[in-house]
Amino acid sequence: MRPTTRNRLAVGAAAATLALTAACSSGGDPAASSEQEALAEGEALTITTFGEFGYDELIAEWNEANPDLQVEQTKVSQWDDWKNEINTKLQAGSGLPDLVAVEGDFMPALVAAPDRWVDMSSSDVEGRWLDFKEEAATTPDGELLGYATDAGPEAICYRADLFEEAGLPSERDEVAELMTTWEDYYALGERFTQASPDVAWYDSSGSVAQAMLNQVEFPFQQADDTVDVENAELMEVFDTVSANSDALSTQAAQWSDDWSAGFTRDGFATVPCPGWMRSNIRDNTGDPAPDGVEWDIADVFPGGGGNWGGSFLTVPTTSPHQEEAMEFATWLTAPEQQMKIFTTLGNFPSQVDTLQDEELLSATDEYFNDAPVGEIFSARAEAIDVQPYQGPLYSDILTKFQDAIVRVDQGTAPDDSWQTFLSEVEALQ
Repeated sequence: MRPTTRNRLAVGAAAATLALTAACSSGGDPAASSEQEALAEGEALTITTFGEFGYDELIAEWNEANPDLQVEQTKVSQWDDWKNEINTKLQAGSGLPDLVAVEGDFMPALVAAPDRWVDMSSSDVEGRWLDFKEEAATTPDGELLGYATDAGPEAICYRADLFEEAGLPSERDEVAELMTTWEDYYALGERFTQASPDVAWYDSSGSVAQAMLNQVEFPFQQADDTVDVENAELMEVFDTVSANSDALSTQAAQWSDDWSAGFTRDGFATVPCPGWMRSNIRDNTGDPAPDGVEWDIADVFPGGGGNWGGSFLTVPTTSPHQEEAMEFATWLTAPEQQMKIFTTLGNFPSQVDTLQDEELLSATDEYFNDAPVGEIFSARAEAIDVQPYQGPLYSDILTKFQDAIVRVDQGTAPDDSWQTFLSEVEALQ
């Protein structure tokens, strides 16, 4: 997810499920909805987000137009911190705001234990979102527990100047042709590092592992929620990333200080790049970019398409202003507002109606060599044909898997790290 960021290595789905199903400390029914009441004079609807959702200007716009329904936002820097606070407040049975922003990886826990969250389904929003986003927030009984704020179709961001120095093609169309498969991507990395041995090919083993996982239909659990981490596709991801750790990776944990520093010292040449990653690249590289530094975006993702990230707005049953919260969330996630956020921040819209919007398709990003980001990320969204199944233990197992990748980066033998991973997953069940 992002320092301006949402930490994508979300943890605690099992703990979250426990929190979601725990009874209120007062002994009341945790599924009982709070008594609804009108906002008192001087009282505001509350929303808590994490990282940077780009809502500051939108909330100011709403407040100016709606003097009787003011909104106050609290921003937490990282998802993990906010997730822990959500769990604490759920166990206490009080303290959550009217609107709770959650990372997409947290939604399986909500769907598995929906009684603490308001069904937000409505004819006003029916069919609004990309299918896989709506399905992720929908219970087997058809309750919609969250409104999708964005999606994360992935491309490849790359340093065109470093490509040129290594004697590789640097034009985005040429680059795209060189990495249509993961085999191509790793082979190109070998060419790059042979020519530029002091520069890593990609930013983090963890980010590339996540990118590859996003194309595995059942990475950790089968459709019946049976844990299956010894499947061939998951083992292939681990083996491939581990085998290339020394030669191609910075071996820095994503979101760490070392990872951030890599942007400023020509530390790596490529980054798996959902739309929201652009703001991280700008923030860490510097805006304007240092002399000679040229970022660009290739309309390609090895292996086809992949989605990384995308959050949701949810309403807890403890909110005494549920109708107002849903009204504001409906407006905040409407196509017009999602387009404004895409333009200013880069988060790709999750709304069906925006995908053919001329404003979206014509959007460019000056920082990335005037890349046609609207066309690129729209094409990347259309290329997504697999959405990993996320069972209730997805976040927990993902964290253990990423820990296993980090151990290899730090010198642990891959086989030993894999065995530790298997033991840790067994302990989760």
